[in-house]
Amino acid sequence: MIEIRIHGRGGQGIVTSAEILAKAAGLDNRFSQAFPTYGAERRGAPVRAFCRISDEPITTRSQVYSPDYVIVLDSTLVELPNVSNGLKQESVILVNSERQVSVAGREAKTYNATGLALKTLGKNIVNTAMLGAFIKMTRLVSLESLKQVIEERFPGKVGEINKKLIEEAYNEFGGNDYARRKENRFSK
Repeated sequence: MIEIRIHGRGGQGIVTSAEILAKAAGLDNRFSQAFPTYGAERRGAPVRAFCRISDEPITTRSQVYSPDYVIVLDSTLVELPNVSNGLKQESVILVNSERQVSVAGREAKTYNATGLALKTLGKNIVNTAMLGAFIKMTRLVSLESLKQVIEERFPGKVGEINKKLIEEAYNEFGGNDYARRKENRFSK
């Protein structure tokens, strides 16, 4: 089972990101679950969402305490303790940032989703761009499945723009492939 924790601020689409990722995994014939946890439940407050993806039924119903992957949509949150809590030696962190970022002394992978969102949307809405970079990095779900979920979730022009953000982020994201090669069931 692969466990993912997503951090951001209320209104950034954190919960939607986890749901989209889980549904895309389902389209790829995997078991998945997605759920949020809220704090002060207001726009701009720190929010976490979780996603699990597995080849076998998932019976765990707790929060993700030791994530394989952490996605941070707002780089101002990297200093918060709950971003680094439970990190394993092999955990990979992806942060929306145009510069290099460290989380608890560990170098994070970065992608400038804000720059892409501002160029494409004219707004700082980064959740789908970060998903595009994340699936390129991990290969946990297919690009086709992710785009299909976007189409179903956001019909019309909004869906088309979000699919464009995903594709551009997927194509732009560089660096190494951090897919769990030792777990061939998740390699594409």
